[in-house]
Amino acid sequence: MPLVKIHILNGRSPQEVDVLLDTIHDVVVETFGVPRRDRYQILQEHEASNIRALDTGLDITRTEKFLLLEITSRPRSRDAKVAFYSSLTRALQARCDVAPSDVMVSLHINSDEDWSFGMGSAQFLTGEL
Repeated sequence: MPLVKIHILNGRSPQEVDVLLDTIHDVVVETFGVPRRDRYQILQEHEASNIRALDTGLDITRTEKFLLLEITSRPRSRDAKVAFYSSLTRALQARCDVAPSDVMVSLHINSDEDWSFGMGSAQFLTGEL
């Protein structure tokens, strides 16, 4: 946890996908302070015709390297969220050649009772986590 869904356009190689997923996870670990083995990622590839991601009037240029992250998480501080956005774009640019203008993030916040990691248990509530 958090649960990270990554939406990209078709066309990246398996190696590029591996680096992309590792980079995103590294930033989650660094900025949100989650354990390294706390990794839940879902990658969805889309045809270019199936994604519309304009710029909300901000004059942001998008390319074929555009990616959208949907992150479901327990509450995080405002500072942690801002640090995440900044660290993420820097890391993706350095390691994956993805421009900051091609990175969009939406955080969905929920609470401890909204998570079960298996075994029919709500581990945040039971104290297992």
